[in-house]
Amino acid sequence: MTLEFLWYIPNQVVAGHRGEPVSADHNSLETLTAQARALEEHGWRGALLGAGWGRPDTFTVATALAARTTTFEPLIAVRPGYWRPANFAASAAALDHLTGGRVRVNIVSGKDDLGAYGDAEGDQADRYGRTREFMQLVRKLWTEDDVTYRGEHYQVTNSTVQPRIARRGERRHPKLYFGGASEAAERVAATEADVQLFWGEPLSGVQERIERLKALGAELGREHAPLEFGLRVTTFVRDTTEQAWAEAEAKVAEMAAQQGDVDHRNPFRRTAVGQQRLLDLAERGDVLDDNLYTAPGRYGGGGAGTTWLVGSAEDVAKSLRRYQDLGITHFVLSDTPYLREIGRQGDQLLPLLRG
Repeated sequence: MTLEFLWYIPNQVVAGHRGEPVSADHNSLETLTAQARALEEHGWRGALLGAGWGRPDTFTVATALAARTTTFEPLIAVRPGYWRPANFAASAAALDHLTGGRVRVNIVSGKDDLGAYGDAEGDQADRYGRTREFMQLVRKLWTEDDVTYRGEHYQVTNSTVQPRIARRGERRHPKLYFGGASEAAERVAATEADVQLFWGEPLSGVQERIERLKALGAELGREHAPLEFGLRVTTFVRDTTEQAWAEAEAKVAEMAAQQGDVDHRNPFRRTAVGQQRLLDLAERGDVLDDNLYTAPGRYGGGGAGTTWLVGSAEDVAKSLRRYQDLGITHFVLSDTPYLREIGRQGDQLLPLLRG
């Protein structure tokens, strides 16, 4: 299976994301384009674009960056409820056509400020039931004509999306990435996703989840190509092991000094099962496996910033290869400052992983 390496573009209105230098133009088209073009120049396939209410619309940003690049592939985070499936399928098909097949999609079902954009959800089972229908219907609209679908949450009649998604080798449509660690989320991933994304858990936890998802897919009757697996994690790479750990510990100390009320700043911090799994890792120790640093999660690191793989390029490559040995083929990496690290890790880390 081909390995794929993507980065992360935070797409934030507020400057200073995870230590990114504060500047007035941090989220300008020029700044974001510079990052996207640097990704092309330094060997990356593309980047996940951060999404959520209060950020610039992800699809708009992806379209602008795709228009200013030639190989950059945006992994566009979208949320059922913010989008309706037929509207999204048509928009994505148009962008896929215009970019020559460069669209990837990350389906997000975690908590958000739903009331701000007029959405409402029921309990967890209802939320993931809607997500399942969204993914089923989008895939049908990309691959079938005259689609009629009657679900609990979504319905369409005689719907054909234009332009049609062009088949490119084995690629029938944009890949559907998905995350989530709850039982309800894993049942959706096992049957409907193309790629399941994990956050930076220890190897044993990732292996356990891969085995469970494969078993669930067989039990529930997965109808698509085998599920692929990805890792979304912060990679804290420096020229030497000693330098990496010294700078990582100093950065965590600075985070601790500025901590304040972390849970108040992010009210959803402890509601997601996957996020809670990461936060619980700190109780097992500051460093797990060889170099998985859990301390950032104590002081405000959330999502992929909760745990870091720390070390020289050789150290981090060794750790990532161990995830590869478990079946991980999609890697979404990042560190700040984003532009500097695109170059450093593209030049130092990626050749080791591809060699």
